[in-house]
Amino acid sequence: MQRVSVQDLVLATRGRPRGVDLGVFVDRVSIDSREVRSGDVFWALQGETHDGHNFTTEALNRDASLCVISETHAESITGPALIVDDTLGALGRFADWYRGQTDSLVIGVTGSVGKTTTRELIYSALSSQFPGIRSRSNFNNEIGLPLTLLEMDPLHEFAVVEMGASRRGDIRRLCEIARPEIGVVTAIGSAHMRTFGSLNAIIETKGELLENLPSTGFAVLPGDDRILRQMADRATCPVIFVGQSDDCHLQATDIEVHTRSLRFRCVGEAFSVPVTGRHSLSNALCAIAVGLEIGIHPHLLATGLSHFEPVPGRCGIIQIGQWTVVDDTYNASPLAVQAACRLLQELVIPGSSQRFLILGDMCELGDLAVVEHEAIGRLVAWLQLDRLLVCGNHADDVARGAARSGMNPHQIVATSNIETLLAMLDCWLEPNVVLLVKGSRATRMERVIEWLKVRSLADDRWDQFERRRNCA
Repeated sequence: MQRVSVQDLVLATRGRPRGVDLGVFVDRVSIDSREVRSGDVFWALQGETHDGHNFTTEALNRDASLCVISETHAESITGPALIVDDTLGALGRFADWYRGQTDSLVIGVTGSVGKTTTRELIYSALSSQFPGIRSRSNFNNEIGLPLTLLEMDPLHEFAVVEMGASRRGDIRRLCEIARPEIGVVTAIGSAHMRTFGSLNAIIETKGELLENLPSTGFAVLPGDDRILRQMADRATCPVIFVGQSDDCHLQATDIEVHTRSLRFRCVGEAFSVPVTGRHSLSNALCAIAVGLEIGIHPHLLATGLSHFEPVPGRCGIIQIGQWTVVDDTYNASPLAVQAACRLLQELVIPGSSQRFLILGDMCELGDLAVVEHEAIGRLVAWLQLDRLLVCGNHADDVARGAARSGMNPHQIVATSNIETLLAMLDCWLEPNVVLLVKGSRATRMERVIEWLKVRSLADDRWDQFERRRNCA
């Protein structure tokens, strides 16, 4: 963050200073007292499981310049402070003010799936020519987005910000803070249905990004998606369609899907992007469209995308012992699981024997949970995957969909707990199996990955023991 005076901080947040020198400058905001450095502003935010106001003493002991606290806690907290009506709202106001002090190009990315990968692809493409930043981790809400904007400094020429939503108005509020000039919508599908209530509400909310772009900006949408084609009418700026169809402004041809790369031609340039699966093509094209529109040569974009580093837990292929594992454990929604199933079916792994799908619940689907889980089971059967292991509250729904669509029940494990799933997986594992592991964040399916690593080590030790015994 560029240095900001406490005076400007007061003006931006509309807060009331107490015991602080208005002429002091600060250059970093921290919301975790354990990470506070000398001179930081500690912002006390209240979450579902913790309240930052309980850690202001620790932050000041670590030499924070001041704490931003809410009016309701002012009497109980001592030390230099900026008192505001609501610390979360004040963080947004400060980020909005700070955004106005920079000339950096802000690119907003939203959608039901593919936001993070697209964000990273855009960053890789643009970094081939310009310095910039992008959202860290899952910084895509009213806390994470302001913190991302506050990381910008005068050297940064762009910022790619991810925008998540769980209800109507969420994207609009983020746009009011970030004021993006470029908007990218990746895909629309059933996600957070428990809070959205309907697919139409999701479409309405994601489209808020397009409505909030300036007429001087532009939007990028997957043109092969009928829903997104219709959404384009909500933009008051030019819209660029990307995809494989002839009516897209930016079209990919000569597409080749390899185990660890996606190759295609676009605008006369050959691209090789280190991503897994055909479903990433649209995301890569969105990144190319943004780069081309701001004047980056196709060859530089190809170079930038060739250096893309996949985000952990998102379709990364790893070798664990004798097994090829697709780690897609970060999160799950119907669209994402469908893409994962097709990826598993299409993967070409020399010498592979069987393909196992290991799946946890898709959360926050509301009244559609049973229907959507059954649909995944039907897809697994239609793709003729060899084994289906599913755990969680909706495991039986997935299994029912698969069995009714012709999958042999002896190829299916459905259980409410991961321990039983792992016990059955232990029985079925054999060399050269390909496994794809996926589930919503709350299901913590990365535990399967860790178990496979331990299991592989045990196999290695047993092999070593057998070799020593045979040599004795």
